[in-house]
Amino acid sequence: MVYIAASADGYIARSDGDVGWLERKGAAGDYGLKRFLRSIDTIVWGRTTYEFALRHGGLAIFGKSIRHYVFTTRGGAPRQVGAEFVNEPVAEFLQRLRSKPGKNIWLMGGARIIASFLDEGMVDEFMIHVIPVLIGEGIPLASPRPRTIPLILESTRTYADGVIRLTYRTGRGTERALRRGRRGTEQ
Repeated sequence: MVYIAASADGYIARSDGDVGWLERKGAAGDYGLKRFLRSIDTIVWGRTTYEFALRHGGLAIFGKSIRHYVFTTRGGAPRQVGAEFVNEPVAEFLQRLRSKPGKNIWLMGGARIIASFLDEGMVDEFMIHVIPVLIGEGIPLASPRPRTIPLILESTRTYADGVIRLTYRTGRGTERALRRGRRGTEQ
């Protein structure tokens, strides 16, 4: 599952990775993040997003029961206790991961890791929080490549500050690729 925020014009960060536009006056709480965190036990990171997290509080903010896997093809990434580095094909990794019992898997990415999993048919759901701001340019939700992946709207939720949460299921026959065990996400 991809649980993410995006600007109204579809960017997850500015071109330099800055997400300061997410910090807004009058935000309406955590938009269900605490509840969502109770529904997962695994986070799959892209390396750039992982390094961003380390600079902004580390992995401990997600709790001790969460397993962390970081996809990277480059050496030299900073290590943090509880993080396992992965350099294998997406499908093989997920087959191994899904063979273990557990809760939902959060694909905490950037555009490259989301695109890699999406293009392998390994994303089952998107929970996108559309932030009412236009940033003009930046990093898209998924790296641009030719693809057509239908999305099926599961639910919407609006917040008093103008944020809209859109929950989509992918419509190309994935077998709930990033989900294991019981379903625990907020609808």
